[in-house]
Amino acid sequence: MKTLTKELQQSLTPETAIELLKEGNKRFINNLKANRNLLQQANETSDGQHPFAVILSCIDSRTSVELVFDQGLGDVFSVRIAGNILNEDILGSMEFGCKVAGAKIIVVLGHTRCGAIKGACDHVEMGNLTSLLTKIRPAVDDENTITENRTSSNSEFVEKVGTINVKRTVHAIMERSTILKEMVTAGEIGIIGGIQDISTGLVTFFEDCQFLNEKN
Repeated sequence: MKTLTKELQQSLTPETAIELLKEGNKRFINNLKANRNLLQQANETSDGQHPFAVILSCIDSRTSVELVFDQGLGDVFSVRIAGNILNEDILGSMEFGCKVAGAKIIVVLGHTRCGAIKGACDHVEMGNLTSLLTKIRPAVDDENTITENRTSSNSEFVEKVGTINVKRTVHAIMERSTILKEMVTAGEIGIIGGIQDISTGLVTFFEDCQFLNEKN
């Protein structure tokens, strides 16, 4: 696999960037890792980097995006935080990744059986974690199809909240960052949400929760 150059990065569109991630995930779930010389990539990116994607995911040890999407050094900006939540620092990092460094797609990636989502469902309070889980609580409140056993013991409830949390984050990026919204409107970048099944590794992108141009 070639190391990304500025020319290769600039030749990509948001749509082709998503396809690169889909193809990489297909390789991952089929255990067909692309042939890369990571040491060579380290050398070739030593003077500069040109990633094609910014991926916001959870800190869960089973959700490394470089592995899940079979990407190499210099391919993606990886932002990781419990519950794939959004804050000003993360937004600033996304703005750098897209506006300054040229990434073409932002992905908000949740995953099944997420501990942070479970904690929010159970109203867990523990030190600084309390503040983090508070940011997930709106997704818990928004889930209104399940009226009984709205706790982490109900796996259906947990997964529905996880999906809502991802979609809320995608919309929040558009609402809270003028820079990124303008880039989406201009067709320079796209934003999309998805969920990784930790049992299979399969990533499902939300076609009903994406911003690829001003019409979405």
